[in-house]
Amino acid sequence: MSTVRASTAQFPGQSPAPSSTPSSTPAADPAPPAAPVRPHARLDWRLRFGALSLIWGFSFLLIKVGTEGYAPFQVTLGRLVFGTAVLAAAMAVKRERLPRGARTWTHLTVAAFFLNALPFSLFAYSELTIPSTLAGICNATSPLWGMALSMVALSEDRPTRVRFAGLGLGFLGVLTVLGAWQGFHGLDATGTAMALLASLSYPVGWIYVRRTLAGTGNSHLSMTGAQLLVATVQLAVVTPLFTSFPAHFAFGPLLAIAALGALGTGLAVLIQYGLVAEVGPTTAQMVTYFIPVIATAAGVAILGESLHWTTPVGAVVVLAGAALTQIKPRRNAT
Repeated sequence: MSTVRASTAQFPGQSPAPSSTPSSTPAADPAPPAAPVRPHARLDWRLRFGALSLIWGFSFLLIKVGTEGYAPFQVTLGRLVFGTAVLAAAMAVKRERLPRGARTWTHLTVAAFFLNALPFSLFAYSELTIPSTLAGICNATSPLWGMALSMVALSEDRPTRVRFAGLGLGFLGVLTVLGAWQGFHGLDATGTAMALLASLSYPVGWIYVRRTLAGTGNSHLSMTGAQLLVATVQLAVVTPLFTSFPAHFAFGPLLAIAALGALGTGLAVLIQYGLVAEVGPTTAQMVTYFIPVIATAAGVAILGESLHWTTPVGAVVVLAGAALTQIKPRRNAT
């Protein structure tokens, strides 16, 4: 995390390292106590939580606007370039270095693909044919996919009846959003499938990170900066193979891509790490439940996207199911 010291910061998915305490050996001539250091003034965490919800909620609108002027791969590449630039600037200010070691960079390459390059590209392609509101709701299924995968991949993550119920309820909500009983009438199957695959890619990536990149000793900022750098290189290689250089640069879509990268991919990561450091991951991850609400409101109010009753009702069911999957069993006190 960007606000945690390098000695205690861990890459996402890893338990916090125990903090060390200084030696208690007394000095021969104790110095007078130093004046207390006044912490830097910071915005209340609730305000930062709200800002993060808005930034990520509006990301789907920005993707939609970006694809109106540029190819999906170009939108993703631009997003990664601006996001990497923000994290590079943060690393320079904090004097952070990129991680070292071929093994670490190999695992970061896989993580960058599943956590950045693949889902960002899939969401961009999906919004060519589906509304941003639906893409935002599909994104909310990530906790459902995560629980289903963790039962298979993580032996320590035992399922419970409540979490099973949440899983079933969540996917029932997905069917409600899609209007399954109407034969998915009016929805583009390919675009919807891409958005759902994008949401599946995130938990695949986090499980991989948890298994391979825990205990590297590098800070969150360093690891994430390296991850975005690798993802940028991946898109820089792929994009010219599938797209041609733009004949002209549409200003509005370009501005949307810049905001998507600098805010939704760069600044949002820094805010998220600060929240996790201050209030813990459980509270910080609650932002997941606000994103589809904001994405839907933005799509309807700004882009004029239509809203059928199945969309908000299904979204509520999806979020309720996702919340149930996050309830973990209480452990007996030893």
